[in-house]
Amino acid sequence: MNISAAPRQSGVPRKAIRNYESVGVIPEVAPTSSGYRPHTQSDIDTLRFVQNARGLGFSVRHVGALLGLWHDRAWASADVKELVSVHVEEIDQKIIELQDMRNTLVHLTDCCHGDDWPGCSVLQKVVGCA
Repeated sequence: MNISAAPRQSGVPRKAIRNYESVGVIPEVAPTSSGYRPHTQSDIDTLRFVQNARGLGFSVRHVGALLGLWHDRAWASADVKELVSVHVEEIDQKIIELQDMRNTLVHLTDCCHGDDWPGCSVLQKVVGCA
């Protein structure tokens, strides 16, 4: 199938496919003499894998590592578990950071008068005065 069929089959936008090729996550498909870039079912399966991994928040670098493990017949589930565990720790850290941001914003919202007065604790905090 060609590059226009690959997005339909895989659910991955054409621009994302080109990006994954350009950063080396997936190999670039060489065009035929007529200029088409044929994709095999294996390519489509790989694109779905990448899309699913990205949907789980894995970085492009980690997706590459997961793909390497997936394509390696001698992979060990311990390697996958370690990579996923690192990702879970990163997510946990992001959750803490997001909760801190949320708490700060709730506090600032509580301090804001929300009236016609031009002073606002939220803007002062953003400027660095609060």
